[in-house]
Amino acid sequence: MLPYLSDHWGNPSSLYVEAQEARKGLDGSRKTIADYIGCKPNELVFTSGGSESADLALRGAAYAGRKRGANHIVTTAIEHHAVLHTAERLEKEGFEVTYLGVDHEAFIDLQELEDSIRDDTALVSVMHVNNEVGTIEPIAEAVRAVKEKSSRTIFHTDAVQAIGSLDANVNDLGVDLLSIGAHKFYGPKGVGALYIRSRTALEAQQLGGSQEKARRAGTENVAGIVGMATALQLAYDESDSRTAHYHALRDRFFYGIPERVPHTHITGTHDLSRRASFNFSCCFEFIEGEAILMALDLAGIAASSGSACTSGSLEPSHVLMAMRVPEDLARGSLRLTVGKDNTGEEITYVLETLPDIVERLRSLSPQWRQRV
Repeated sequence: MLPYLSDHWGNPSSLYVEAQEARKGLDGSRKTIADYIGCKPNELVFTSGGSESADLALRGAAYAGRKRGANHIVTTAIEHHAVLHTAERLEKEGFEVTYLGVDHEAFIDLQELEDSIRDDTALVSVMHVNNEVGTIEPIAEAVRAVKEKSSRTIFHTDAVQAIGSLDANVNDLGVDLLSIGAHKFYGPKGVGALYIRSRTALEAQQLGGSQEKARRAGTENVAGIVGMATALQLAYDESDSRTAHYHALRDRFFYGIPERVPHTHITGTHDLSRRASFNFSCCFEFIEGEAILMALDLAGIAASSGSACTSGSLEPSHVLMAMRVPEDLARGSLRLTVGKDNTGEEITYVLETLPDIVERLRSLSPQWRQRV
């Protein structure tokens, strides 16, 4: 990235020499990314990240669909908020949105999806991999179900959690739109892309210039895009070794934590072939997820919870609620995500540290004391 932050500083839309060097970096990166996801370079639009890509996909397809009288959108109850909040805004603008439920492992029902498609369905959006529980949705089968019912309905998938670790060839999946966020595969933050299949109707949302073939105005973040392309190339070139590494570490959590911590409930699918290789998630009874995170942080362990502290009250994860996890249990959620630089020693440290943290926090819980 460094040359594009110093020597090749030009605006890639300009004609001077420095600008043309920037253009070469931009065009080369576009081709690299296109080759890895199986599309044409001109089918990629660069954005500021996965959230903007999702917003452009939903709003762009919805507004284009409205022009032909299609006012209906289908998505799922477990999508990332980049999709859900955009869908909610579209509802306020007069669109009708159907939110599909999921089973206890977070899988959609393909028959329910097919039954939800109507003559006026403009768009379907189903995420490829759930960011909280790691469930891999059957996107190719979902696309077939939708297209057999309505060939004009546009299909979008949020592939932010999938790109770099799963095969996300757009032709194998059959999708019309696919969102990418660079930092999920070790690229820089603040850059992403949206794949738009040729001849897919999509209205631009960011106006003011003709960049990205007038689909997304604004001078491109050349250094960030170069970094994203390089990170994606590394991710796929090292895919086999990274995946084996992830599996080895993640599986130690999968089998080791329930063994060491009583009253642990793994969330997401137990079929590891249908779960993201880097994801472990669970819920602990008689404990709050936020308290676990703070205690883990003090112990030098960075983790996440499905819960979020909103307006001073702890709200359970919308994903776990859609999976019908009891609310009290959902409040004790924990997500541990392994990466390429994690070590076996670090996993051992977590396995040794977590049980004591849970036991100490439970000792403060009136429900736990009443139980014991």
